[in-house]
Amino acid sequence: MWKRLLILILILTSLLAYGIYWAFFDMGRLPKGEYINEVTSPDGRYTVKAYVTNGGATTSYAVRGELNFNNEKRKPKNIYWQYRIEIATIRWVDHDTVIINHVELNVPKDTYDFRRNESSFEQNPPDPDVN
Repeated sequence: MWKRLLILILILTSLLAYGIYWAFFDMGRLPKGEYINEVTSPDGRYTVKAYVTNGGATTSYAVRGELNFNNEKRKPKNIYWQYRIEIATIRWVDHDTVIINHVELNVPKDTYDFRRNESSFEQNPPDPDVN
């Protein structure tokens, strides 16, 4: 009896935890936003597109960076999500490394989400005069 109850509690806790992650932290559920700019990698394999989202009166602006695979049939991947910012400075270092607002990412594996990495952004805020 206790064993079944424990298993049921573990299953329900796991489902609740996944539901919270999916609803609040999944980068695949970010809002689309308005297009800002895009920059293609030096070898043409990737394009990073930036969008600004406006949460309305209750939240500030945010920038979403989307990685597009130019030579592959893959859907775009959200790789950058930063809160309280309206600009996106994008610069490619090499074929697989991009810097978005002073955050360096090795694509396609790396992602930046302010909800998990707030301290690194505060140390290096973007320069609004650099495009």
